[in-house]
Amino acid sequence: MQDFQEFTDVAPDDIAGYPMVPIRDVVVFPQSKAAFVIGRESSVRALEEALATNRLIFLATQHDATVEDPGAGQIYDVGTIAYISNSLRKPEEPTIKVLVEGRERARAVRVVEKDGYLQAIVRRAPVIPENNRRTMTLVSRIHAQMDQYLKLAQEPNPEMLLSALRIGDPGQMVDLVAHVMKLRVEDKQGLLETYSIHERLLKMVDLIEVEIEKLNLDRTIQTRVKRQMEKSQREYYLNEKIKAIHKELGRKDEKAEFDELLVKIEEAGMSAEAKEKAVAELQKLEQMPPMSAESTVSRNYIDWLIGVPWQQKSEEIRDLLHAQDVLENDHYGLGKIKERILEYLAVRQLVEKPRGTILCFVGPPGVGKTSLGRSIAKATGRNFVRLALGGVRDEAEIRGHRRTYIGALPGQIVQMMKKAKTINPVILLDEVDKLGHDHRGDPASALLEVLDPEQNYTFHDHYLDVEYDLSQVMFIATANVLHTIPVPLQDRLEIIRLAGYTEREKLEIARRHLVPKQLAGNGLKSTQIEFAEEGVRTVVNSYTREAGVRNLERELSSICRKVARQFVTHKDHEFRFTVDEAAVKDLLGPIKFRPQSIAEYSEIGLVNGLAYTEFGGDVLQVEATLVPGAGKLTLTGKMGDVMQESAQAAVTYLRSRATELGIPKDFHKNYDLHVHVPEGAIPKDGPSAGITIATALASVLTRIAVHKHVAMTGEITLRGKVLPIGGLKEKLLAAHRAGITTIIIPRDNEKDLVEIPSDILESFQLNAVETMDEVLHLALERLPEPLMTADALDTTLWQTPAVSKQAGTILNS
Repeated sequence: MQDFQEFTDVAPDDIAGYPMVPIRDVVVFPQSKAAFVIGRESSVRALEEALATNRLIFLATQHDATVEDPGAGQIYDVGTIAYISNSLRKPEEPTIKVLVEGRERARAVRVVEKDGYLQAIVRRAPVIPENNRRTMTLVSRIHAQMDQYLKLAQEPNPEMLLSALRIGDPGQMVDLVAHVMKLRVEDKQGLLETYSIHERLLKMVDLIEVEIEKLNLDRTIQTRVKRQMEKSQREYYLNEKIKAIHKELGRKDEKAEFDELLVKIEEAGMSAEAKEKAVAELQKLEQMPPMSAESTVSRNYIDWLIGVPWQQKSEEIRDLLHAQDVLENDHYGLGKIKERILEYLAVRQLVEKPRGTILCFVGPPGVGKTSLGRSIAKATGRNFVRLALGGVRDEAEIRGHRRTYIGALPGQIVQMMKKAKTINPVILLDEVDKLGHDHRGDPASALLEVLDPEQNYTFHDHYLDVEYDLSQVMFIATANVLHTIPVPLQDRLEIIRLAGYTEREKLEIARRHLVPKQLAGNGLKSTQIEFAEEGVRTVVNSYTREAGVRNLERELSSICRKVARQFVTHKDHEFRFTVDEAAVKDLLGPIKFRPQSIAEYSEIGLVNGLAYTEFGGDVLQVEATLVPGAGKLTLTGKMGDVMQESAQAAVTYLRSRATELGIPKDFHKNYDLHVHVPEGAIPKDGPSAGITIATALASVLTRIAVHKHVAMTGEITLRGKVLPIGGLKEKLLAAHRAGITTIIIPRDNEKDLVEIPSDILESFQLNAVETMDEVLHLALERLPEPLMTADALDTTLWQTPAVSKQAGTILNS
């Protein structure tokens, strides 16, 4: 075309310009009529321009029907030149109804915007007659396909298809068939863009074949559905026949089953509200077809209402001596815990309807929290059920799902009540500190109603949808830590702490409980194996490191299994094995834990701190060092925010006491401080390391070593006050295991010493302090010399000290 325009100004006969209207979801074919509505302003102008001239317009389909104002690139190139037969515009409507008649195919060579509408320069498609044998064969194929299609399809106007098939010209015939059939816009556009009549017929054959396959598939599905309906009707008929046969034979029919359910509802002792709901649901169930899904839902609901205990109670044992014997036999030690439980049981005997108290046992793993709950149930004669809450994230686990959901069930609380079969069981809420929450709700918040004595007598489960009385249930919660339990939930719990066991207590627990249990579990008798005290002590100190006894029991089980194998192998009736220290090392292999050791000698910047974790107490060594710099404080060892703030408070305290401690006041400008707590992969947090960090920094700044046998715990303030901390018993037990001899604690924690076993206290020199000055006086090997003036300090203060191994300290050079 470009070459043509270079030599002449006369356009070829097959190229012309027409107003263009983009149309949506419609493809107009030559020789076909189409009616549609025009509403876009540019399309209205194009229509008006065509009506003002020769009434010819170029119609092309949009790629995306949702585009409101398409550009040239969003419209198919191939369209149809159409003649506007009629147009109608009502005064009150902005749109125009148009009836057009397709004339011939054309391809848009160029599309330009002109006076607010699109003008298309188009090239008419060549029309080449193809009435050969191949073409006529395809026409016959289409005729045969259309006969099959019309038999399967529910066409509202089959006459239009039949009239299209009677057209003699193959090209016009396939265009009209494509226009009438319900094909996708993309398929119709593909036929419009195919100029060759033979190729067009081939495409039409494929499209009709696909439509026939779809219709066959639809018919198959309809047949299957019809058969299913016939099957349901057949089953209903047979069920009715079975009922009649059962009636003749005198067997129980459905009516008798409903009567039995009604009797169970009457005997269940439900509340008035629950009984009313159960009877109403039973009446609905009688009206439902027995095979319907709704009848299953109603039947399950009635079964749950009947199955949950409403009045059945366990006969409580009120003998305190019996309860005390049970607790003593099941658990060694834990005197305070047992005393509190016996007080609780005594009050329940004196008060007819005592206000519910929810106990919460908090302590490291393996100290006997769960087994204590089982012992309480045994001591009181109540049924015991355990509800594991670890990892529960869905509020519906507590309160249940509404019956509108498929497969809905009551919450775990109601399920535990059904399992207990009484209204006064002991329900152990295990691992309440491991509750999670997400978009499905917060189960901890749902527990607020369960554990509140002022509310739980009207507990509302979403599935039961009636009030249920939990006031006679004895709830016992267990947790490893408290900080993950929401404060409102803690407020409803009476916290009882279980600290770790001492070595003596572990030996006694092993002798009384663990060894007999493992002997029975592994088929051994006390005459065949004897555990020497030194052997058990070796297991406790060298193969376990825990606050409880769970791993101790595991190691004892391993020893019993190995001894059982030797007994079976030797088949000696006189077999007897003694588990002493050498036997333990031979059976369990190399020791797993070396005793927690302190530093070999006193060092500058190294202090023993005491920490409390969910696994019990621990001894942490805090390191500090000083390097030239610009006053930067570096904290490593995965410290938490609170611990980092304690370090910053310690630095500020030392700056305020610099002159008294012999430290230059501008040390923070010329030197960087680095504090590190080893085992850097383990997160650490809390304020109790405050005086430990301050002592380490004071040691490195004054170049005075810290006594290696001293350990400390306490929170520091900016004024140097030492504030109380928690977990004192666990920390002292850890210090005892590590061989610490001198302990520094806050004076306000003296009241907690009554909980510490006397043998542990006697092994320490305990020092209760109120200020940081007292801490430094006890911890440092010597007191620092105050500075007369800040300028009088010699810069050699921070020279590297010499190490004296003979004296066991680091001395200033």
